[in-house]
Amino acid sequence: MSRPLHRGLSGGKIAGSTHYSWDSQMKVRTEKEELFRNRSSPSPSLSPSPSPDRKPLSFRDFVSLIFGDNSSPKSGFSENGFGSDPFNVGTSRSRHNLTLLLLKASLILIVILAVSGSLLWTITISTSSRGYIVRGYRRLQEQLISDLADIGEFSVGSAKWKEVEFCSEEFENYVPCFNVSDNLASGYSDGNEFDRQCEHESKQTCLVLPPRNYRVPLRWPTGRDVIWSANVKITAQEVLSSGSLTKRMMMLEEDQISFRSDSLMFDGVEDYSHQIAEMIGLRNQSYFIQAGVRTVLDIGCGYGSFGAHLFSKQLLTMCIANYEASGSQVQLTLERGLPAMIGSFTSKQLPYPSLSFDMLHCARCGIDWDQKDGIFLVEVDRVLKPGGYFVWTSPITNSHVSLRNKEIQKKWKSVLHFAENLCWEMLSQQDETVVWKKTSKRNCYASRKSGSGPPICSKGHDTESPYYRPLQSCIAGTHSHRWIPIEARTTWPSRVHLNSTELGSYGVRSEEFAEDSLNWNSAVRNYWSLLSPLIFSDHPKRPGDEDPSPPYNMLRNVLDMNARFGGFNSALLDAAKTVWVMNVVPTSGPNYLPLILDRGFVGVLHDWCEAFPTYPRTYDMVHAEGLLSLETSQQRRCTMLDLFIEIDRLLRPEGWVMFRDMAPLIESARTIATRLKWDARVVEIESNGDERLLVCQKPLFKKFQL
Repeated sequence: MSRPLHRGLSGGKIAGSTHYSWDSQMKVRTEKEELFRNRSSPSPSLSPSPSPDRKPLSFRDFVSLIFGDNSSPKSGFSENGFGSDPFNVGTSRSRHNLTLLLLKASLILIVILAVSGSLLWTITISTSSRGYIVRGYRRLQEQLISDLADIGEFSVGSAKWKEVEFCSEEFENYVPCFNVSDNLASGYSDGNEFDRQCEHESKQTCLVLPPRNYRVPLRWPTGRDVIWSANVKITAQEVLSSGSLTKRMMMLEEDQISFRSDSLMFDGVEDYSHQIAEMIGLRNQSYFIQAGVRTVLDIGCGYGSFGAHLFSKQLLTMCIANYEASGSQVQLTLERGLPAMIGSFTSKQLPYPSLSFDMLHCARCGIDWDQKDGIFLVEVDRVLKPGGYFVWTSPITNSHVSLRNKEIQKKWKSVLHFAENLCWEMLSQQDETVVWKKTSKRNCYASRKSGSGPPICSKGHDTESPYYRPLQSCIAGTHSHRWIPIEARTTWPSRVHLNSTELGSYGVRSEEFAEDSLNWNSAVRNYWSLLSPLIFSDHPKRPGDEDPSPPYNMLRNVLDMNARFGGFNSALLDAAKTVWVMNVVPTSGPNYLPLILDRGFVGVLHDWCEAFPTYPRTYDMVHAEGLLSLETSQQRRCTMLDLFIEIDRLLRPEGWVMFRDMAPLIESARTIATRLKWDARVVEIESNGDERLLVCQKPLFKKFQL
């Protein structure tokens, strides 16, 4: 261990060794003062006679007083009390002494001139200038302290900031900004208590530990259907006793939960998805891609079984549901490795731009679509692409039930009326399921009866950055250049590669896009060469294979914190990696989320000075390129340490962090990573000497738990 530095000490000198030299100087000074008192007075014609106890001090006496007596120790004092004259050049020793004395005198003169000049400069500074300098100095001090705090080395010598402490056990499933009890106490109601409320949320300053018996998830495809019950808050008994979503959910062992496709609502997910395909007019579910369906938003997704099934059909389903203290729905879906996030649009728009998804699905999702003058259906219409589908499964849609219950019949008729005013076409209704198709023709809205249905949003209100925007009762997206019917779009996976005309509509040059793609393809190859001995998501477990010894490294999903064009997602796809990516577009940078969504990926807008709306231990890898440069260039409301503590919450144990940025920022990040107890390594990038790659792994901590 390196020894701490002691500032204020120079060289190897010891402070106590100066006592002797100080005593000698005092002795010489006493002798010289005695010498001056015995000297004869100078000529009266040159100066007035001094008082008997105050004799004038000549230059050579001044030099002698400061530098000591340079005469030979053998030469005594003359009869008049002076020693041998140091200015006498009659001998070799005298010439040597004279040279030394001149050098010393020159040094004294330089010091006097420098001090005088500095004093004169200080006097000439005006009061306002001095104030400006003081204020500037304070600003420099504050910035220095802030930078050192980010780096994590505000210390004396080699002493470092202490490691970040672990949170208590009650924080195992902690989700910031979703405190329903506090929201109710603050006066939020009517569903608004489930919304994100981050403005009064205090910063998290500790590391969230996994549950005591946490185990790294199983590899896909097994891990999509079987999870460790200790990893989630809801217990297997609670799942089995709920009976609301899953019929044949069973325990394989005491410590596992198995998800099967059978449910109370229908015979099975496969049959259900096949039914939806037929209602749309397709032969079977394998034709969803040909019909232009690639991305699905599943509202109130249960345990994610619908999305898990569609994943095998190359459809990407984003589950979104309210925050639940029990952690069911979103947490269970995430534990299966499937796309999900906490979200509610009871009062605010979803964090997606207009015209984002090919299909919206709601199977008993608990939303009263007939309430608030149909404003929730208007939000569904906003995020649906032209020609997209809205699938709703509910007892309300069952004609036999609605005929017997007038209240349900009223709700059903109200929804039908709202859907018609939105220019939706009802394609089919079977049992409890109904499918609508959003219009592909903008002129449909103009053909409605006057005063019927919501109006068209003005161009100023038709925004593609709906972050924290309240719900609007107008039809959005009609002014967008992205108003293209899903059946007219290039089908998946060809839609990943946009042509120059399409790129131009997003303000992106084709050369820039092509270069970005090439860079990411190269980067993914390099990433895999670094991690391939440890990550084997593209080597699925074969029958009879045993799980490897810990750590169980794999890669099912990635959180890309600064996705830009979605190039990292595209490169993983080109490399045939069986992963999905949550593409996050920071609100502090340019908004390319519409481009990402139109390529057939999933993503969301987010402010990284706030907690991400998900449960702990969500992602296998967190990746960011240029995020640190982007965030430090803004007026920051948070520190780099705040950001990394949030990353630690999102990352599953034994998961990976990969940051690419400028070298000084990466060095700062590495220092913080050590405070979080991560294993960290900095890798140089041959193609860019100004950038570095930070590769970290979060350990699985169990021994620290009480």
